[in-house]
Amino acid sequence: MAVVLLEHPAEHVALVRINRPDARNALNMEVRTLLARYLTELGQDNTTRAIVITGNEKAFAAGADIKEMAGVGTMQMMQRGTHHLWRVIAACPKPVIAAINGFALGGGCELAMTCDIIIAGENAKLGQPEIKIGILPGGGGTQRLPRAVGKYKAMKICLSGDMILAKEAYDMGLVSEVVPDAEVEKRALELAAQIAAYSPLAVQQIKELVLAGQDASLDAALRLETKALHILFSSQDQKEGMQAFIDKRKPNFQGK
Repeated sequence: MAVVLLEHPAEHVALVRINRPDARNALNMEVRTLLARYLTELGQDNTTRAIVITGNEKAFAAGADIKEMAGVGTMQMMQRGTHHLWRVIAACPKPVIAAINGFALGGGCELAMTCDIIIAGENAKLGQPEIKIGILPGGGGTQRLPRAVGKYKAMKICLSGDMILAKEAYDMGLVSEVVPDAEVEKRALELAAQIAAYSPLAVQQIKELVLAGQDASLDAALRLETKALHILFSSQDQKEGMQAFIDKRKPNFQGK
């Protein structure tokens, strides 16, 4: 049985599904490697314009596979290179939406934070419980979480190891949208299809600018934004989009 499934539920939209239901979709090395492979391939595929990552109704991903890690030493952890795999996922140039039902804990929460938008079911539970087993959130949790929710909320989540419900995660800025559990995947795919219908050039520039600007000064980031805007005026998509607006018709973006 494949532990990660790749589906194409709509035009220009890819769905990557973690498929270890018996282990609450725990992230073993096989899952991590396949996620990185699929996100790399989809990032290079011109027919794919938006990506959804999900699990099942009980778990997005309940964390790392502890049984696989328990006896590992320092050198083995370095050789596993999981940090490189996480960076590959985060570096995908296409917009990535996490669709969360059930548990998104530890590495599962960190995986969601590598995505650009998070849609969560109202009963979803998120958290970084690594402190409870004597380690720390090592897939970006101590760095991406404070950037998303601020120092004090991030400290409480990481140091207590407690889970938070989707509504609380939404209120603190960790989740983009909360919907009924049964509608999570549907809503994520709707949003992916909406984004996929826009100019992929504009979409990718927006993603690149938001991420690059986070670690730049406001002045430097605004300069990047201005250059990117000017560049888009060389695209056919810009001409098509504005002419369609004038003609009061739906644009047909080609990514050119």
